[in-house]
Amino acid sequence: MLNQVVLVGRLTQDVETRVLDDGKKVSNIYLAVQRPFKNIDGQYDTDFIKCSVWEGLSTLIESYCQKGTMVALKGRIQSYKKDVNDSSITMMEVIAERISYIKDTKEDQQKKAKKDS
Repeated sequence: MLNQVVLVGRLTQDVETRVLDDGKKVSNIYLAVQRPFKNIDGQYDTDFIKCSVWEGLSTLIESYCQKGTMVALKGRIQSYKKDVNDSSITMMEVIAERISYIKDTKEDQQKKAKKDS
């Protein structure tokens, strides 16, 4: 059996990091990943995917990544149950095993500068 996912996308917000009771460090990131095909209206849809990053990898992503940073992530999908309004629903998230920072091109940097102005 194989449970492996590869995503390339941008962080939708700054990294959220917390330390658990047992001392383990975990960061939550949310990736915006554009679909490789157009919808019926001729537009590309984007999926927003929750990813958890643990321990040393958490420290690295917290230090080097922020909202808008493009990353490539390799990991696995994990499901968990969550109680909502007196019923239990199954949620999915990606557990990161490897993350690579993807440097913006000059064109991307220019677009960001115009957007921030």
